[in-house]
Amino acid sequence: MLNRPAGLSVPVRVRPGAGRNRVGGRYEGPHGPALIVAVAAPAVDGKATEAVRRALADSLGLRPADVELRLGRTSRDKVFTVPSGDEIRTRLAALRDGPPAP
Repeated sequence: MLNRPAGLSVPVRVRPGAGRNRVGGRYEGPHGPALIVAVAAPAVDGKATEAVRRALADSLGLRPADVELRLGRTSRDKVFTVPSGDEIRTRLAALRDGPPAP
């Protein structure tokens, strides 16, 4: 078993089938205040989840491998884990409090 440091939980509300990928805005979801992530990928066979993982990584300046799905494999309300750090927290806050995704 890997000994990874505890990561930061990031609740996300997914909007699949959007015209383009966009990260930003806040949604009061079942896992607390969630970051809205709109993706062009359809909600079929995990395509939207993978697109969200990649969009979230890009928005936070991380590698996609650093973003792990923790909860919500088949739900629009998901929780991802990302490495913890002040810079990541600052970027998340800016995204969450920024303009909403379309």
